[in-house]
Amino acid sequence: MRVSRMCRARLFVVALLAALSRLAAADADVADIDTTVTDAAQGVMVQHAIPGLAIAITTQGEQRFYNFGVASKATQQPVTRDTLFEIGSVSKTLTATLAAYAQTQGRLALTDSPSRYLPALQDSQLDKIKLIDLATHTAGDFPLQLPDEIRNEQQLRDYFRAWQPRYAAGTRRVYANPGMGLLGMVAARSLGLPYVEALQNRLLPKLGMNSTYIDIPPSERARYAQGYNKDGDPVRLNPALLANEAYGVKSTSRDLLHFVEAQLGIVETDSSVRQAMAATRTGYYRVGAMTQALVWEQYDYPVALDDLLAGNGSQMVLESQPVEAIAPPLPPQADAWINKTGSTNGFGAYVAFIPAKQLGIVILANRYYPNEARVRLAHRILSGLEK
Repeated sequence: MRVSRMCRARLFVVALLAALSRLAAADADVADIDTTVTDAAQGVMVQHAIPGLAIAITTQGEQRFYNFGVASKATQQPVTRDTLFEIGSVSKTLTATLAAYAQTQGRLALTDSPSRYLPALQDSQLDKIKLIDLATHTAGDFPLQLPDEIRNEQQLRDYFRAWQPRYAAGTRRVYANPGMGLLGMVAARSLGLPYVEALQNRLLPKLGMNSTYIDIPPSERARYAQGYNKDGDPVRLNPALLANEAYGVKSTSRDLLHFVEAQLGIVETDSSVRQAMAATRTGYYRVGAMTQALVWEQYDYPVALDDLLAGNGSQMVLESQPVEAIAPPLPPQADAWINKTGSTNGFGAYVAFIPAKQLGIVILANRYYPNEARVRLAHRILSGLEK
């Protein structure tokens, strides 16, 4: 009996020591992650004179938030996980999700032409393209920005009616805000709602994104960071036609990380939203190493940093790129690095996630800085987590 007790005591001690060793290793890993994030973030902030930076990470469902600097140089209010940043073209991922959600409700088909839902645009070149073409930037060469002279709804309708594509749909990728704005118009019209109401009151609550807005309520405006342009001057987004649909969303690192976790299946959403998110991650075209889904841009995983830099670089935004159609379209992939950048004059955003690794990252800054720097920052952090 005495020997048996001694054996049990020894086993207990061995198990306790093993558990303590694992805890020590876990603490060391966390410390390493914290050091990596802090060093990398502070380096980027110094290099690009960024006043405030919010980074949120999910690792197999465990969230970590890192906040640096200030939301406003004037007030010195610190950045938190609940600071509202302009997310620029990351907004497009929500527009695409809204269109895909409308499809799950039987209100539209992504294979339809946009003019089917906007009668004033029928008998125009828009009859010849599909909503998928708008969401993949392959409609035929809309400009990057809506021309400045288009200032009211009638001029917008006239602009779209007169539009003449330079390329056949599905042959070239030309990154364009007007096409994405048109997709948002159609999605909202199909749901019988104005765009802002369709996004804020219909889709975002289903996603559990309770601090994401186009129009920030007065009670929440104190959380809205001040943005700073390339010269360091304070700026914020000005109202403009199609801005809401293409680049007008403001959100927090906490809310966007929740969106990432919804994409990863970590948080529950209803079946229609799950179907919509899967539709947005369906690949339609290859552009070099990048697979163009509905707004989301994807890379086979593991991915080379040089491929990410090329896919998110200025040439991909500013220049026409030939595409290779994927037939049949590629279903959502687990072994993929999925990302989207977003910018306004005073803010820079980046979102990326890897389903197979259950990893995701959100990076929000209140100053515009190059996409390549955001990609390098995210790649450095996630590379340390994916092992």
